[in-house]
Amino acid sequence: MLTPVLAGLGLGFSLIIAIGAQNLFVLRQGLRREHVFAVATICALSDAALIALGVSGVGFVLQAVPWLVDVVRWAGALFLVTYGVLAARRALKPSGQVLGGGAESTATTRETAHTTGDPAVGPFESPVVSAAGVRSDVRTATVPATRTRLLPVILTCLALTWLNPHVYLDTVFLLGTVANTHGAERWLFGAGAMAASVIWFFGLAFGARFLSRWLSTPRAWRILDGVIAVVMVALGVSLVLPH
Repeated sequence: MLTPVLAGLGLGFSLIIAIGAQNLFVLRQGLRREHVFAVATICALSDAALIALGVSGVGFVLQAVPWLVDVVRWAGALFLVTYGVLAARRALKPSGQVLGGGAESTATTRETAHTTGDPAVGPFESPVVSAAGVRSDVRTATVPATRTRLLPVILTCLALTWLNPHVYLDTVFLLGTVANTHGAERWLFGAGAMAASVIWFFGLAFGARFLSRWLSTPRAWRILDGVIAVVMVALGVSLVLPH
């Protein structure tokens, strides 16, 4: 009885644990400690929905409509390149965000937030800088002074998830095909894969805070955003290049 579940758990982890657009976004939100639960929940539920589509056999239907995958591929490429350009802008023109630190880092964050006030976490995002936000940072010194609204974060998370054609190839087609080899137990296989998604996204989102000790300076964030920019643009370009 546990064999299909463990098989689904193993395949789910093997497909999801990779440096990709979605994982980098979850990691960044976890580091910023902004809307962490919402981001992890959206990613886990989206994966569960896609896995259910694959297990139910929808993947075979989508294979008959290849143009739909092409539409998602080009839309995803445009979105990823745009996200990468914005990350590059953050790296070249940082907002001074830090995690942790004392009065010095807090003062730097406060000063830079008033002069730039634009972390631009994602294409949909619009930062909110308020006196209340700054006072909160002074008290805790654990989160950036500039905060992002929940709705832009949700929209960015959904776009990074549903506009990624690899998610359909891996989760719907590949995982769905393997699940259907288990016959009547295919839903147990799917449940194992769903569990892998829940464990991974919540672990990544809430575990990211343990990396904050290495991201306590604006320079560290510039390096992180630089890496994100390179990965996002590379992924976007790879989607439209002939294979």
